[in-house]
Amino acid sequence: MAQQDLNAVGMRILDASRAALMIELPYLDVLLCALQSRNGEDVTSSVATDGQYLFYTGSYLADLYLRSSVKTNRTLLHILLHCMLRHPFKSAGKDLPLWDLACDTAVESILDSLPCRCLKEKDVPARQKFYAQCLAEMRVLTAESIYRKLLRDRRSEYEIAVLQRLFMADDHSPWQKQEDETNGKEQEERWKNIASQVSTAMSASLTRQADGGETLTEQARIAARDETDYRAFLRRFAAPREILKSDDDAFDPIYYTYGLQTFGNMPLIEPPETREERRIEDLVIAIDTSMSTTGETVRAFLGTTYSILRTSESFTRKFNIRIIQCDDRVRSDTVITDASQLKAYMDRVTLSGGSSTDFRPVFAHVEELRKQGALPALRGLLYFTDGMGIYPTHRTDYETAFILPEEPPLAYHVPPWAIRIVLDMAETDRATPEDWEDELKDEMPEL
Repeated sequence: MAQQDLNAVGMRILDASRAALMIELPYLDVLLCALQSRNGEDVTSSVATDGQYLFYTGSYLADLYLRSSVKTNRTLLHILLHCMLRHPFKSAGKDLPLWDLACDTAVESILDSLPCRCLKEKDVPARQKFYAQCLAEMRVLTAESIYRKLLRDRRSEYEIAVLQRLFMADDHSPWQKQEDETNGKEQEERWKNIASQVSTAMSASLTRQADGGETLTEQARIAARDETDYRAFLRRFAAPREILKSDDDAFDPIYYTYGLQTFGNMPLIEPPETREERRIEDLVIAIDTSMSTTGETVRAFLGTTYSILRTSESFTRKFNIRIIQCDDRVRSDTVITDASQLKAYMDRVTLSGGSSTDFRPVFAHVEELRKQGALPALRGLLYFTDGMGIYPTHRTDYETAFILPEEPPLAYHVPPWAIRIVLDMAETDRATPEDWEDELKDEMPEL
């Protein structure tokens, strides 16, 4: 058959797959029409996307369709979900084979969870086993969480190849060919908007009828959320104060030099000896010590928080940080007053607890400390947790932020008066003990 005829057959197969998916998943209409199909000259053994086009070859799709129409339906939705979850735009700086595997696993877990006849395949025990292994360590099967697991597991090349064979459905090579950074940002923003529309449509559909799809709803919600700049966020906990440091911005050198020129060694104005800066004095860091957190994760979080505060010159020489460990009750309360104590704590941090999570004891303990005058300038509390537990019902008069290492399930909601931040744990990987050592060698900002 001529190549032109095969390309036409491939286009008809894609149209048929879109129609089948549209019938059973009408809330995905925006997603199903988001990619333009184009014959892929460089894609010979699979289908692929660069976030703008869906590249295909007619011969591959014809062979796939002859084996099963379900396979073509899954392949089309597999690619579209990659784009909606913005996988093609997040591969920079990652171990590409592991990242590709993580993305494929996350997408296939969604397809396996959808109650649709046009997507239903016979269960593969090996796939279900890997899902179970992942769910034992994370609440939602996102590509980022699976990627971190694969990095920790240090599996052999053979084991990785076996998993790739289970989950791979498309070619990811166009993901690394996005040379136009501006166009890439525009495409990423477009897919973020599509994820928001899908999340809204699915929420409405699931409200009307319990037809499954919770996994897709969670993933769409995660893809649509705004990414928080953790560095900028921490500056909110700094209070203005006057420090002993020359303020060059408030000093006009014209009058200074005029006085020297006119009256000899007598300037008309002296440089101010103090300046106002925003510095952190009192801060509470609460750590959830239920079974959902590990020492390494906590240590990485503390290291990242300290590194950001230190490099932004937000600390005074002496500060007052209370690190509180709590599960269903307060297990420990450590006072940190300088950088060396904070580093020592991070080096030997051990978690006490392991029971269920109740956030209320920490807030009660903080109120008692404030009554005692131990936290006179408290502006905020950071609570590092997985987000699942009993929240206080009353708003605090200081800012409260729940820092989550990953997105919690739909059933758990942070109170509307608190701030919720999902911390990119890739950032914590960059905060190493060596970094802390280098920072401690520098002189801390003067009071």
